[in-house]
Amino acid sequence: MAEIRDPSKLRAALVGWMREQGERTGMDGFVFGLSGGVDSAVVCGLAAEAVGPERCLGLIMPIESAAEDAALAQAVATRFGVTAFRLDLERPFGAMLETLADFRERAERLLGRPTEPPDWRASSGDALARANLKPRLRMLALYYYANLLRFLVVGTGNRDEFTVGYYTKWGDGAADLFPLGDLVKGEVWALARELGVPAEVAERAPTAGLWPGQTDEQELGFPYALLDRYLLEGSSGDPAVDAAIERRAEISRHKSAPPPVARPS
Repeated sequence: MAEIRDPSKLRAALVGWMREQGERTGMDGFVFGLSGGVDSAVVCGLAAEAVGPERCLGLIMPIESAAEDAALAQAVATRFGVTAFRLDLERPFGAMLETLADFRERAERLLGRPTEPPDWRASSGDALARANLKPRLRMLALYYYANLLRFLVVGTGNRDEFTVGYYTKWGDGAADLFPLGDLVKGEVWALARELGVPAEVAERAPTAGLWPGQTDEQELGFPYALLDRYLLEGSSGDPAVDAAIERRAEISRHKSAPPPVARPS
């Protein structure tokens, strides 16, 4: 497998780049979500080093999350000296679902679809719609504090996720800068070790936390190691995995492209 880049050099380059982004825009600091996962932990460490922990804010935003998520997220904030607010978004999430559910059955009938059972887990379409509300609510909170404090929102997406569209459009795909966007997952893990991210976070199975027991690799259908190899070498070594990666990349292309604009002549 092609070698990943030196994490110490990545650290220096990304810290400098983030500092430049803040200076260029005239903003006063950075705000980012802290999920208890490795990507947000690395972003926290880089941001604190780039502008100082006193000019960073981490938001811990549980919505039907595992109990350990918030504790690990706080451990990351403590490790890097960053202030973290815990915003319990369960109530606004529930209120939003109740409001939307008022017309759910009528919406499904627009396309002649049969009304599905009220249990969201029984409906794949409803489950996806419900799951995607979570990162979109978190995005609203991040931009509220960004506007309040004149901070930039730092996204946590990496190259693997961008390639296969493994993020929510206008949710965790919304940010002012993405320092990890050119890093494969193996480089993120190496950078986590370089920065001193707590081991219980760095070694944790990646999860978007969209539903209980969910993991990234289980949902993708292949391990990050094979996706890294595909990106670094042009093939994962498994034709079936290559095809799955390319299929995901194709159907999610709309997420990374700007919305089409009509140009009437």
